Amino acid sequence: MRALTGLRGPLAPRAPSAWPLLLVCLIAGTPWSLADGDPPDSAFTNLVGEEMMTKYSNLSLETHSISLTDKSSMLVEKNITLEKPSNMELTCQFTTSGDLNSINITWRKGDELLENNNYLINASGNTLYTQYTFTIINSKQMGSYSCFFEEEKEQKGTFNIKVPELHGKHKPLITYVGDSTVLVCKCEHCFPTNWTWYRSNGSVQVPVDVYMNDKYVINGKHANETRLKIMHLSEEDGGSYWCHAIFQLGESEEHIELVVLSFLVPLKPFLAIIAEVILLVAFILLCEMYTQKKKKHPEEGKEFEQIEQLKSDDSNGIENNAPRHRKTESGNQ
Repeated sequence: MRALTGLRGPLAPRAPSAWPLLLVCLIAGTPWSLADGDPPDSAFTNLVGEEMMTKYSNLSLETHSISLTDKSSMLVEKNITLEKPSNMELTCQFTTSGDLNSINITWRKGDELLENNNYLINASGNTLYTQYTFTIINSKQMGSYSCFFEEEKEQKGTFNIKVPELHGKHKPLITYVGDSTVLVCKCEHCFPTNWTWYRSNGSVQVPVDVYMNDKYVINGKHANETRLKIMHLSEEDGGSYWCHAIFQLGESEEHIELVVLSFLVPLKPFLAIIAEVILLVAFILLCEMYTQKKKKHPEEGKEFEQIEQLKSDDSNGIENNAPRHRKTESGNQ
């Protein structure tokens, strides 16, 4: 186990003036902490110290902490958003009922083990404190920093340092052929140094041609937002668009889906309803014609029977009259 250094108690705030000297020692590879007293004196340290003090003395200090116990069953994480170079102070607090001297403390960046002369360890009662201090000046230093407390069971706390996320429209933006639309991307409480728009062409992102002034216009009311106006829309303009923000410490992007419909598309449901109505009316008319025709056939049959009956009656009447004439003639004789 690494020996406990510093005062026995919670980590005391570090004076702002000590930061450049601590940075010098970290860069020079000279082990030193505030608990060791005055920093080492050498020509190299003095030379680098002047440059470092000038370059990093105005950087802001970011302090973040995580609390763990020997009963913790879930990974403890903290997300940190950073858009410009800063001095970092990450602290992990571990409370245990076991022996503090049996606990091994390490720090890692991703899977890389960090040098133990870059962090401090203090103890108070049944609580251990470890603090890792460093300066982030480029994108390579971004990522996950984890503190490990190895006892019978390993406990881990992780600081995820990343650039700010962008916010766009999560649902597809739907518009119509011939219209204009505006795609908007924002970065809350941050100010990118540059914005760029891309359009997906299959699996490849292609920069939007900003020189087509009659088609695309890129602007923004504020530095933390960008707007892409697309004019004279066609169905080919539909697809995926990406807004890309560049920060001093990295890049971030957001996806917006654009759907361009022709004017016939919203009419399709209406046309389908009309077609259904026409079919229904035609079916009703056919049923009505069939019913009328069915009624008409029995009436024609009755008329035919009546005519036949009349003919039969007439023929019977003639036959009955013939014998009567014979009788009359024979009576006259």
